[in-house]
Amino acid sequence: MLRYTLMRLGIFAGCLVIVWGAVYSGIFPRGFGDSNALWVLLLSLVLSAPISWVVLRKERDRASVRIVDRVDRMKANLDANRSQEDLADDASRTSGGAAAPN
Repeated sequence: MLRYTLMRLGIFAGCLVIVWGAVYSGIFPRGFGDSNALWVLLLSLVLSAPISWVVLRKERDRASVRIVDRVDRMKANLDANRSQEDLADDASRTSGGAAAPN
């Protein structure tokens, strides 16, 4: 997951440098007033999203498989803990350990 995030940030940084150069060389229009930095950031974000969607497809699939495996392990651990609690509860009821209500 960290690898995917770093690769995505790298693509964004590359787009940021390219857009910044294009804006200051006059290829892309400048923003209004003091909004030029925001314009460059937003344009870089818009350009980097589809690029990373296509370029990082395999890495994204690997990361999602790892996440699914981790979630499945956590669900199995929760189910195991739940069954242990049920067994302990059943054992205490059969041994007469349950307190009578007032």
